[in-house]
Amino acid sequence: MSGRRGSPGAGKSPRRAAGGSPEGRIPDGDIPDGRGRTAEERTAQGRPADGGHAGRPDQAGRAGRASRTSRAKPKAKRSTKEKVLWATAGCTALLVLGGCAVYYRLNSNLTTFDGDALSKDRPAAAAPDAQGRSPVNVLLIGSDSRGNGNSDLGGGGDGGARSDTAILLHVYADHKHAVGISIPRDSLVTIPACKLPNGKWTKEQTNVMFNSAFSVGDTDQGNPACTQNAVEKLTNLRVDHTIVVDFNGFASMTKAVGGVEVCLPNDIHEGDLNPNLGKKGKLVFPKGKQKVEGQSALDFVRVRHGIGDGSDIGRTKRQQAFLSSLIKEVKSRGMDPTTLLPLADAATKSLTVDPDLGSAAKLLSFAMSLKDVNLHDVKFVTAPWRYEGPRVALLHPDSDQLWAALKADRTLDGQDASATAADSAAPGTPAAEATPSPTATTPVPDAKSGEAKPADVKVAVLNGTGATGLGGKAAEAVKGAGYTVTSVGNAAGKPRATTVVEYGAGERAAADAVAKLFPGATVQAGGKGVSVVLGHDFAAANPAGAADPAASASPGAPAAPAPVPSSVANAARSADDDPCANVSYG
Repeated sequence: MSGRRGSPGAGKSPRRAAGGSPEGRIPDGDIPDGRGRTAEERTAQGRPADGGHAGRPDQAGRAGRASRTSRAKPKAKRSTKEKVLWATAGCTALLVLGGCAVYYRLNSNLTTFDGDALSKDRPAAAAPDAQGRSPVNVLLIGSDSRGNGNSDLGGGGDGGARSDTAILLHVYADHKHAVGISIPRDSLVTIPACKLPNGKWTKEQTNVMFNSAFSVGDTDQGNPACTQNAVEKLTNLRVDHTIVVDFNGFASMTKAVGGVEVCLPNDIHEGDLNPNLGKKGKLVFPKGKQKVEGQSALDFVRVRHGIGDGSDIGRTKRQQAFLSSLIKEVKSRGMDPTTLLPLADAATKSLTVDPDLGSAAKLLSFAMSLKDVNLHDVKFVTAPWRYEGPRVALLHPDSDQLWAALKADRTLDGQDASATAADSAAPGTPAAEATPSPTATTPVPDAKSGEAKPADVKVAVLNGTGATGLGGKAAEAVKGAGYTVTSVGNAAGKPRATTVVEYGAGERAAADAVAKLFPGATVQAGGKGVSVVLGHDFAAANPAGAADPAASASPGAPAAPAPVPSSVANAARSADDDPCANVSYG
């Protein structure tokens, strides 16, 4: 593991030794002056420690001459304009210096882990979509360590670090949707070879608890790289960034935002936080809504007993609710540096990140990239699971379908986030509009109504499903309605979920008419002429089309993943949900 950037302790408050004085602190009387002399030495030379004029008889004469000189040459008064300019320059300098100070402090706070400890056999990075945007996978780890003062906040009593919380956050290519997948700590998984602090590598382990990956090496810093290796092995998704937050960092963040609103279905007492207490104890959290921060926030996300079914899965759901409220609080304050800098300053003191995220600029840039994500489009779910004795087994094929959906950049409801109507529309144009779903025999506009005849409307058909043969089938339907098909091909980018009819300038009426051939299609501005981009809704309605040899998908085009099980999608929690919704947590 690499140490903190900058000098040791940079950006930290000095530790206090016995007696209350910071370690290594020079007594007040021994503070050296600009020439390296202490107060005692200056006094011995006839000059008091406070920098006065004793022992310097000529000082008063110099002061008198300076006074006469100043009277002889009065200073010209500065104009109001000059004063404003000087004041502005001074303020600007202070802002720049202040910004640099904060930036330096953030850089000094950050700790990075060894990038060479990542597996050499990793999933490929996600390819960019047609607009050049790429999804981002971020692994969030909550560390339970006794180091860095965490034992005072309830950190582990034993040596080393553990991870009871792990969430894989998938930020979709459009950067307007995100989903966090909680991986139960007791899940039985395969942990690939991991690097130890001494440089050696472990052997692959099978059927072991997921959270044991973080403990490989038995250090207070934990092993984030090993956990990242395990997640990539489990999901076949490349993890772009990993962020570890310990108890101190978590508590500081909740204070920086002024507390987080939570809700409880019943009172929680000391005995619920510590079952070994042997008694009910004092009331810690009253029933209902309340704000928590610092230690109380930690207690809220860690309590497991006295609420719901008392399981770790229930606690996971409560943590998802807490994160939803935290995101809501940050978004309400504005996703800008004014809000993010204090939050980053609080968090980075106890933050460990991957080398590619190891600077204040990169960290803030990533945070700012999420400013357009709507609260309702931030979802949290738990990876599909079942009990296996005292442990948890991930369900198959349910969990496999979830990972495949993320790899294809599909939202939980099956939408293709890299090809949504709103994102594909030309700049300044409205989002896609829903089109009625009449039958294909709906009359087509003609010249009598001032619109183009069907034969005058030229239509390009693009297969956006990844399946073979559908383009030809759709083209035949378009021709059968009297339109002119100019080309049949394959759409660029990832498979689409729904069919879209795009139109250029002056082509809206024609596009509306063509869309009536495709029930459920949407219409949107974009490109030239009229284009039909087929989605999986068309494939579902035309299963025989896959055998149609009229057209074929491009070689190597990925097949559409199976939909996410409804049991998973329906259990998702949105960041804008009421904090009192589903408060039993299990």
